[in-house]
Amino acid sequence: MSWKDIVCLCVIVIGVVLFLYGSNYYNAVVGWTGVCLVFGGLFAEIIVKVCEIVAKRESCLQMIKF
Repeated sequence: MSWKDIVCLCVIVIGVVLFLYGSNYYNAVVGWTGVCLVFGGLFAEIIVKVCEIVAKRESCLQMIKF
């Protein structure tokens, strides 16, 4: 697990905690901030994985050319 994966996981966990706190104490701002952090963490994880796959594919193509 790389540090990027750990950061994304921490952001998702913090988002879930904020959402639960906001929903229990009827604080809409904290709850929606938690929802945004969860979705942001998920999208960031997807983008990181796609970039890793593309970089690996490009390095393989460069090795084939030579």
